[in-house]
Amino acid sequence: MKYEVVMGLEVHVELATESKLFCSCSAKFGSEANENVCPSCSGMPGFVPALNKRAVELGIIAGLVTNCEITPRITFDKKNYFYPDLPTGHQNTQLYAPICRNGYVEIETESGKKKIRIKQIHLEEDAGKLVHDYRTDASLVDYNRASVPLIEIVSEPDFRSAEEVVAYLEKIQSLFTFADVSDCKMQEGSMRCDVNISVREAGSSELGTRTEMKNLNSFKAIARAIEYESERQITAVETGCEEIVQETRRWDDNIGESYAMRDKEDANDYRYFPNPDIMPVYISDEWIAEVKTTIPELAEEKYKRLTEEYGLSDYDSKLLTGSRKIADIFDGTLKYVDNPKEVANWILGDLSSIVNEDNKPFDEIDIDYEKLGKLIKMVEKKTVNRTIGKKILQEIYTNNVDPEEYAREHKLGMIADTGFLKDIVNKVINENEKSIIEYKEGNQKVVGFFMGKIMRETQGKADPNTVREILVEELDKYKI
Repeated sequence: MKYEVVMGLEVHVELATESKLFCSCSAKFGSEANENVCPSCSGMPGFVPALNKRAVELGIIAGLVTNCEITPRITFDKKNYFYPDLPTGHQNTQLYAPICRNGYVEIETESGKKKIRIKQIHLEEDAGKLVHDYRTDASLVDYNRASVPLIEIVSEPDFRSAEEVVAYLEKIQSLFTFADVSDCKMQEGSMRCDVNISVREAGSSELGTRTEMKNLNSFKAIARAIEYESERQITAVETGCEEIVQETRRWDDNIGESYAMRDKEDANDYRYFPNPDIMPVYISDEWIAEVKTTIPELAEEKYKRLTEEYGLSDYDSKLLTGSRKIADIFDGTLKYVDNPKEVANWILGDLSSIVNEDNKPFDEIDIDYEKLGKLIKMVEKKTVNRTIGKKILQEIYTNNVDPEEYAREHKLGMIADTGFLKDIVNKVINENEKSIIEYKEGNQKVVGFFMGKIMRETQGKADPNTVREILVEELDKYKI
């Protein structure tokens, strides 16, 4: 019997605001534990929440880039549950009037294009973070994250494979990072995903009992968890060895298995009710139009510009728009170098190679656009050759050096004296008579041998094209 996997996603994305959702505490990641906490976000009595306007605007942008309808009147509700990382005993969220509804994003996989429907996007506050110290058998709580603004993107159950799930998450990540909604760094928890999975007989219209998979902090982990849970449920249905129950399961990526955490709650378990301390917010068409004008160029628009205006290849343009950071480096460097193709070559070739060797994600690197532009122009003007340029690029990346000053201090400038180069070429030729004979007999490979010797003699400071021209000219003149 064939089975079909049916999945829906709940994606939590922390918004790129300076402060928290209901107070002025910093929302910055990476601060000392409990550094960014005040009486309001720590749940002290008597403090009324004050809504962050920028969070609402970012929620509107999230809805616009995912083709959603923006709700004209939004409200906030209390979702009640007791947990150590929730200091107020409830979470302020949106059940009855979420900010966005009825949207979609289009994904593309090997099977083709597909629309994934979005049921709603709602604003809510994040909880704190529990840190479990197994050495002391204790748990510590950090409230820095408490009340950091989130949006939760709730999809319809439109996914049928892990490939579709990953494609959707990559699309959401691209849309939100390019639109400045969020940095979507899964390693920092600013993008998190829960997967609701069920299986059914192929062709059936009834949904099976679903489980919710949590603790999924990378695309690779998500794909592995979907594969594991799908197989577990199919085996349970076929053999009857286990009853599939509606529950929340935690994924352990180290052992590649999931385990039950708790029964899956329904909405009535949380005893939702409107929060009387937060007034309704009215979102006018004029406000939406104003917010829309602030949305930066998205990846698809940028791709079109790179291919149509700059004439870059489809391959290069897709790589350059594959992440917000790469796109920013390209645009930033292009302000100093009027050569899109050469800038693309340096970023996708030499810089990418350095970043890969450093074993860092591209989104975490920081490089001075002006200095990168200076270096590219130095190579174009033959102030230094490409080989030396690569070495200087490594210094810019590692130590943020000024390329012109570095080349001058280390005497890396190009040797432009052709007479001097001719002397070195003839010296190398005369020291390798056997290779001259091979060249005269038609073996062109020895040109590379000579080139290597000459470039070592010049400490890599000569222009390879100039050296090659002189070398071939001198070899052709040589009499055996």
